Amino acid sequence: MYAQAQPRPAHVPAGVNADGDGIVLGDGPVMIDAFIDFQCPYCRMFEESSGPMLDTMVETRRITLTYHPMAFLDEMSTNRYSTRASAASGCAADGGRFLEYLYIVFANQPPEGGPGLTDEELIALGTPVGLTGSFAGCVREEAHLDWPPYVTARAAARKVGATPTVLVDGVLVRPHQRLIKTAVEAALHARG
Repeated sequence: MYAQAQPRPAHVPAGVNADGDGIVLGDGPVMIDAFIDFQCPYCRMFEESSGPMLDTMVETRRITLTYHPMAFLDEMSTNRYSTRASAASGCAADGGRFLEYLYIVFANQPPEGGPGLTDEELIALGTPVGLTGSFAGCVREEAHLDWPPYVTARAAARKVGATPTVLVDGVLVRPHQRLIKTAVEAALHARG
């Protein structure tokens, strides 16, 4: 469905990479791409186990972390939850709170196969992380609703077929904390 070329959306979230398909955090030498879906239970587990380590690596300028919020599991909900949650994360990026919002959405992840959270529930999750009026307007106006299909199509073009998928300097690494840390350390060592 998403393998066909998708035009770049007219409005992409703040902080996207040059291709417009991911939110960039940090400016370290090692590049990590994390392909996630907000409905994916394995993505939630990945964030719970590896997120703090990745945060530290971003803060210490060891990595540049790019999150690609996909709409991979839309068919597993009754209301395109993956697309809507990913679009809301774009609104959170506009408000400078992408990572904080990512964590709270995963912490409140609905089960696969149901309706997912409503737009109002996604908006309410923004309040504890400091997202208010403009965030709510962005979600209600569906400002970034065309962005997740674009992200998903770009991921499919890169042969990403599952979530979570992690690339370290373009090389596929199993999404486990120890393996990611080892790959980052090897990449840093190779740079001297």
